[in-house]
Amino acid sequence: MCDKESNDLFSSRWEIFEIIFALIITLTAIINNLASTEGFFIFLAAYIIAGHKIIRTSIKNVLTKEVFDENILMSLATIGAIAIGEYPEAVMVMVLYRIGEYFQDNAIKKSRKSIKKLIDIRPNYANVEYGNKIIRKEPSEVEPNEIIVVRAGERIPLDGVVTEGKAVIDTSTLTGEAIPRVIAAGEIALSGCININGLIRIKVTKEYNESTINRILELVEQANSKKAKTEKFIKKFARYYTPTVVLGALLLATIMPLATGTAFNIWFERALTFLVISCPCALVISIPLGFFAGIGYASRCGILIKGSNYLELLSRVDSVIFDKTGTLTKGCFKINEIVPQNGFTPEELLKLTVLAETHSNHPIAVCIKKTYPTNTNIVKEVEEEAGQGISAVVDGEKILAGNAELMKKYNIPFKAADDSASVIYIAKNGEFVGYITLSDELKPDTEKAICELKKLVKNIIILTGDQENPTKEVASKIGIDKIYTQLLPTDKVAKLEEIVSNKVTNKSVIFVGEGINDAPVLARADVGIAMGALGSEAAIEAADVVIMDDKLTKIPAAIKIAQNTMAIVKQNIVFTIGIKIIFLILGTFGFITMWGAVFADVGTALLAVLNSLRAAAVKNIFQKKSKLFFKQTFT
Repeated sequence: MCDKESNDLFSSRWEIFEIIFALIITLTAIINNLASTEGFFIFLAAYIIAGHKIIRTSIKNVLTKEVFDENILMSLATIGAIAIGEYPEAVMVMVLYRIGEYFQDNAIKKSRKSIKKLIDIRPNYANVEYGNKIIRKEPSEVEPNEIIVVRAGERIPLDGVVTEGKAVIDTSTLTGEAIPRVIAAGEIALSGCININGLIRIKVTKEYNESTINRILELVEQANSKKAKTEKFIKKFARYYTPTVVLGALLLATIMPLATGTAFNIWFERALTFLVISCPCALVISIPLGFFAGIGYASRCGILIKGSNYLELLSRVDSVIFDKTGTLTKGCFKINEIVPQNGFTPEELLKLTVLAETHSNHPIAVCIKKTYPTNTNIVKEVEEEAGQGISAVVDGEKILAGNAELMKKYNIPFKAADDSASVIYIAKNGEFVGYITLSDELKPDTEKAICELKKLVKNIIILTGDQENPTKEVASKIGIDKIYTQLLPTDKVAKLEEIVSNKVTNKSVIFVGEGINDAPVLARADVGIAMGALGSEAAIEAADVVIMDDKLTKIPAAIKIAQNTMAIVKQNIVFTIGIKIIFLILGTFGFITMWGAVFADVGTALLAVLNSLRAAAVKNIFQKKSKLFFKQTFT
């Protein structure tokens, strides 16, 4: 056990000891009905044991000019009770307050420990292979292109590509998926996953600071810095609320005796009760904890939300906008047809296209490059034609590869293809030489995700740079009516601006994408959601929410988690403020004693904290539990 854990355990046990000891002394004094002088010193001893921590905090806060908080309210109320001879009440208020604080602190620690466990996936070491030796190093010391060895039971420390071996890996810490998957030579290995069996060698592709695992940790650590409006409101509310109730208690103790002609000590005791009731700790503790628990639960499901402000925006969505290629579809195109013109053969046309697309990262280019091995050294002067295609000099000849707009731009007569598929038109030295048609497939969970989203949001829209007919075909399959096609990245931003300007007041617009060209739109949307497993680094950095396993069903799940969290937060606000108002009124007119005031403060705070923790304990609302059992036979 580490020193911090040992200290926390000792501190927790000492808290219990102080509370029990103070309680025993107080009950002994009450049972024996001690005389006032004897009773004063006994009760004072019990009071100091129970309340020294609160009084010390109050003095510290006064010295740092943080005058109004629950510690000062409790100190004022209990010292006032001692001043009027209500020793048992003063001690019991402090004891019961400490009991409530103890349960609150433990609930918060338990939540933080649970969430820390979810993100405490930082690898401790990497086995680096140097010739016939394996040297254990810190992951941060390993350079790209070095070979690391990951044995069964070890966590993959850095991102890379498997060069040798085959293994079953547990990806649940990254994706929330319970079912392990198999990786083999040539496949990407992500840091943070656990090797269940087998031995694999991995060629490191990224430094530790850029690794998946480190970026996840940074995202979760930064989440608390971006506060929701509700959180900010509660902090501001408490700042003005506390001095107001102190002033109210002061007026109650001074003005009411004069106005009613009743005894001063009666109204003074009511003022003290008023102070105890008014403590705002239930709101100040439970509201941030509710957001924290909601973000933690989402991260356990493979949904990284970068701040509670985005959680709040997710709870009230007006429209969800999707990019098409790589987001709704797999982004892995297959060639349907190669149609050469002007004496070219299909093989020549394919080779020319692959060469032209050599340095492009567009999903179509990535897929088509796999179909034909070529010598890329002969490709020069590559220029990306935004939203249209590529121009390049291949072996001294000018090649164009792109859509119909690219042919029109260079005034090249061409034979149009059937627009039901994605098309690459190719020209050589200003002459049209043919086209290639390709098709993409929907992701397996696209239809289910859209079906679930229709129950949660008003509008679902597609913004894409692809052509109209293939986009219409995808949209008709999944039931989306609004599509905007052949958009450049700047056009996407403009269209998003238009949609945002027409949204329902106080609602938000989500954009979901994964490509580099989606980064500006992700940044402009109220909430940008990036598909993390396959998405570009630029998209993930620009996004506010990252789906770690690319499953679209996680989007409605994120909305449901946000709605559930906000419902809990609102319940706490209404419940806490409602109880406080009722008890303040009753306390003002003498219907509530200081014992009732303790319930209004400590009891309400504890109930609100326990309610907040429900945000981290809700059932999995978007998929059934998967069994962890997995069998794999190696050949």
